[in-house]
Amino acid sequence: MMMQLPETTQQKNSLLNAMNRFIGAVNNMDQTVMVPSLLRDVPLDEDRELSCVKSDLEEGDMYSYYQLLKSIRRDIEWGVRCATADERRMESMKITRTNSSASTSSSASSTSSDDDDEEDEDLEKQFQFHLTGLHGVLSKLTQQANCLTKRYKQEVGIGGWGQ
Repeated sequence: MMMQLPETTQQKNSLLNAMNRFIGAVNNMDQTVMVPSLLRDVPLDEDRELSCVKSDLEEGDMYSYYQLLKSIRRDIEWGVRCATADERRMESMKITRTNSSASTSSSASSTSSDDDDEEDEDLEKQFQFHLTGLHGVLSKLTQQANCLTKRYKQEVGIGGWGQ
């Protein structure tokens, strides 16, 4: 049995912890929402924290957003849904063309170590950019899952007034 140590500030900002917080919030939402159909026709725009999502969804009700949050959780836990066979075939053709043209151009000219350093730096910047964005999105989704849970409790009249 391992003893859990308190999280440091850096650990709280880790991507794994952000994913775990999101998954926990969606699990809590899923356990709280016993009758998801009650969320149908409950508009998102009544809640400031959820109203920004309304433009992204065709249906502007909380049920659609409930399903979306569960779908994102599933993608995090199990990986993104597989692409269709045609998309995979097209992607592999694109990669093959890119690799063959890259090998042709690399055999014609040698790469300097400065170019490699620039590419590595660029990859690091890209990684930091996407990591920061993903962390921000997960934080917002976690907040919105918690908000949806709270809103459901209000709709069905469960929980205390102070929650």
